[in-house]
Amino acid sequence: MRCRISRCVAEAIQLAAAEAAPREACGLLFGDAQAITGWSLTANAAADPETRFEIDPGALFTALRAERGGGPRIAGFWHSHPSGDPWPSATDAQMAAPDGRLWLIAGGGQATLWRAGHGGEHGRFEPVAMELLLD
Repeated sequence: MRCRISRCVAEAIQLAAAEAAPREACGLLFGDAQAITGWSLTANAAADPETRFEIDPGALFTALRAERGGGPRIAGFWHSHPSGDPWPSATDAQMAAPDGRLWLIAGGGQATLWRAGHGGEHGRFEPVAMELLLD
């Protein structure tokens, strides 16, 4: 599977991740399984944001309401690994519902993209190839 992503979106996520370190940054991805067209930075509501992330529930509910009203579709989620390892952790797998949503993980100046399902890394994440678009 392949997913297109704007270079501007990818670079903005990397910048947000770097600025949040040593805390994990997180947010939403907009678009669909074939193309990520937008993103948002949300507050990390985790009790220990240096080792975990939790997307701010208020921001998520607002985005879900907007989606239902014809706004941008939530394609998935993104977060950073300040350790520099952009691969899903066992904790990520425990948090992810097998709903087919995309998960972008930024770390060490790199990003990887995954689809949450049944199988793959930690029994939850299948890799998705990213195609960076010039914009």
